[in-house]
Order: sequence, then structure tokens, then C-alpha cells
Amino acid sequence: MTTGWAMKERGVTLIELLVTLVICSIVVAGIYRVFIAQSKAYTVQDQVAEVQQTVRSAMDILLRDLRMAGYDDDSPNSPIAITTPIVYPVADSSITVSYAYYDSGTAQYQKYTVQYWRDAPTSRLYRLLTVNDVAAAGNPEVLLENVDAFNLTYGVDENEDGAMDGAWVSAANVGALKVVAVTVTITGRPEKADANDDRFKNVTPRTLVTAVSLRNLSFNR
Repeated sequence: MTTGWAMKERGVTLIELLVTLVICSIVVAGIYRVFIAQSKAYTVQDQVAEVQQTVRSAMDILLRDLRMAGYDDDSPNSPIAITTPIVYPVADSSITVSYAYYDSGTAQYQKYTVQYWRDAPTSRLYRLLTVNDVAAAGNPEVLLENVDAFNLTYGVDENEDGAMDGAWVSAANVGALKVVAVTVTITGRPEKADANDDRFKNVTPRTLVTAVSLRNLSFNR
């Protein structure tokens, strides 16, 4: 009876306590490492989703202006003649378009000229809007930050039938041919606030490529 009572009152030995602490430490360290990894992954994915959205938004604005190129070029009601829907000579990394339409706010036709270009030192994509040859307020505006590339190729109409002929060509091969379509390539990357932050070392830049037909130039032969 005495022996059984003594065994029931026996406590935890120092060795058992140390083993338990080691096991708990290993489990906590594993949980912590998983938490840190998940936190980094979430941050990176959030940045990637943001850059994809911003690149898509910038592309939408650019395509809207491209589709408007030459609008009202031959409208009998417009006092404005758009003689250069696409400003020549064209370039591989910048583009300027012109169009005009009736502004109900001012009750008159307005001439819009929009230029897009990438500034290499700052890696920014700029948009410059002029209305009736006067720069609009807040221009030029930064359309997109952290742009690694902004490239353009052109579809040309060689036989004046209003349709694109042949393959896409670079700006050097356009010459005096009529441009009726443009392929736009924008490559953006997540913002890296800290140069020593290695969370983005495995994140590749996001590229969006879109081809647009310049419908107003196709219609106006």
C-alpha cells in the first residue's frame, strides 16, 4: 500500500520537463516559420495582383485613346480637321494620337491630342493631354509606375483598302504607310520599397499585350 501511494504522488522529473520544453519549442518554431512564409506569400501575391490591375487600367486608358484616333476627321459638323490622327514619324516606345468630338459641357468641338511615352530614368509611363493645343490641367500625368517596358508595333495598310496588310512591323518599317492597327506591350513590376527586401526576388514582372484596330482610320480612306 505504501509503495502504490508513493508512485501516485510521484512528480515530473527534470529530464521529462526538458524534453517537453524541447518538443514544444520545435513545434512553436515550425508554426512561426509557416506563419512568416505565409505572410510573405500573401504580401507578394497582393503586390502582384495590384500591379496586374494597374497595368490593365493603364492599358484600358491607352486603348481608349487609340480607338478615338481620327474621330470626327471628316464630320461635316465639325470645324476641326484632324489631319494627323497618328502623329508621324511613329516610334517603338511612344505614340501620339489626335481626335475631336463635341463637348456638351462647352457646347463646341474640341481637339484632343494625347501622347504616351515611357521615361527610362524613372520607369514611369506618362500621358500628356492637350485640348485645342493647350496642355490640360495636371498634365503630364503619371499613368503607371514601375514600367519595365513599353513597346509598340504597327499594322499598316499598303493598298489603301482600309485593312491591315501583312504582319506587324516596327516603327522603322512604317515609313509613309497608313497605320490602321497597333499592338501595345506594357511590362510592369511590383513596387519594391526596400532595395534589400528579398521577398520580390522570385516575382517576375507582369506583361500585358493587346492589339487594337484604329477603326476611324480604317473607315476614312
